[in-house]
Amino acid sequence: MNKILIFEDEPRIASFIEKGLRANGFIPTVARDGDEAISVALGSSFDLLILDLGIPGKDGMTVLEELRGQGEQLPVIILTARDDINDKVSGLENGADDYVTKPFRFEELLARVRVRLRNSQLPRQQDEMILSAGNIVLDLRTRRVKVGDRPVDLSAREFTLIETLIRHPGQVMSREQLLDHVWGYDYAPGSNIVDVYIGYLRKKLGDDLIETVRGMGYRLQP
Repeated sequence: MNKILIFEDEPRIASFIEKGLRANGFIPTVARDGDEAISVALGSSFDLLILDLGIPGKDGMTVLEELRGQGEQLPVIILTARDDINDKVSGLENGADDYVTKPFRFEELLARVRVRLRNSQLPRQQDEMILSAGNIVLDLRTRRVKVGDRPVDLSAREFTLIETLIRHPGQVMSREQLLDHVWGYDYAPGSNIVDVYIGYLRKKLGDDLIETVRGMGYRLQP
């Protein structure tokens, strides 16, 4: 069974999430403050972290930054009442994998938890911690990317997107598939978020790496 750490200081919400996860076969643990969340996350083997941002003292964003700074790569879903786009962007760029805004339905949170766990628990042998495509090399341990000998800085979302494409070489990935693998939830119809991030990758990694298959999606060039 998957172990999930919940960093939430509001007892009613923490209990609601904890009971819901336990009823669905997970093993939840609640941390009430930032120092406890960091200590527990680093000291135990968890499969996912649900992280509230708006907590007094060492808040969720600080916890996220410290965990990523110490190399902890467990999937993180931010759960917060903040709905400002800057907060969302900041959380994702600091290494979060998904974002749920309060108030929320538990079914939505549960679906996103399952998607994150499914993506993170794909079998990885030791030699699969390094992925490559042409002259592009991804180190899954350090989350670092090189094009030839040149290091390239990618955001957490950009890294996951290119990792997904490299794991499906030669396969056409639809926008809906990429949303599911990388973002974990559907955007409004007509959203161009996948196209925007493909553009970011082309600028950073090379224009000829990712092929657009008109009317179908994207494919990593052989």
